[in-house]
Amino acid sequence: MLYRFRVVDRLPEPPSAAAARGTLVHAVLDRIFESPAAERTLERASALVPAEWERMLVEEPALAELAASDTSGAADGLLSRWFELEDPTRLEPAERELYVEADLDGLVIRGYVDRLDEAPDGALRVVDYKTGRAPSETFEGRALFQLKFYALALWRSRGVLPRRLQLVYLGDRTVLWIDPTEAELRATERKIRALWAAIEQVAVTGDWRPRRGRACTWCSFREVCPAWGGTPPPLPEGATMLALDPRSAGRVERSAAG
Repeated sequence: MLYRFRVVDRLPEPPSAAAARGTLVHAVLDRIFESPAAERTLERASALVPAEWERMLVEEPALAELAASDTSGAADGLLSRWFELEDPTRLEPAERELYVEADLDGLVIRGYVDRLDEAPDGALRVVDYKTGRAPSETFEGRALFQLKFYALALWRSRGVLPRRLQLVYLGDRTVLWIDPTEAELRATERKIRALWAAIEQVAVTGDWRPRRGRACTWCSFREVCPAWGGTPPPLPEGATMLALDPRSAGRVERSAAG
């Protein structure tokens, strides 16, 4: 149902302070590597915050509803924790905000990797920043699925199996990591195919169903979700096409207008 609300119905989501902080911190952690190694200090990172916040406001004016002082102050705290976990003066990322894409025999997967490190021997480390707290052991597998997704895309597109996948949680100064095997990434591919097969079936039948869970706590669509007594809007024109190819929105709109 969340997929439907976001991809098919394209319902607007109000600005979130947590999401804004996350975007701000990610932007600064990207920009800090533009400075010479010796200048990658906490002071330099903090100095980047105001300009990045202004840039975000230009791109998304709705963020003006959030308190800039609270957002920037929280970002400073998260950046401080990152410097306790990693030393950017000793890092030279091979890629930052790297777009990855792979064709799994007709099923295209894509995403953005926060940071890709490459060792002298060519070994790759995929790093993803999280501004929240690390999950409990029960949910670690779900958290690492995102990195396995990226690793699969890199493996299939470059032919290189990343040696390490690392999640850096700034909320509680925790680092989770795994060294994936080919068997694990093949299992990830099977899971992705199963997920997409389920989406294809629902897209064709139009039988979108909600599933309550922990994520409902911060979902902005509860008012229109059946799981919370809400009523979803009527499916839009070309709903099946929108579900199966999110990039087709423009084509659907032009077709409806014609």
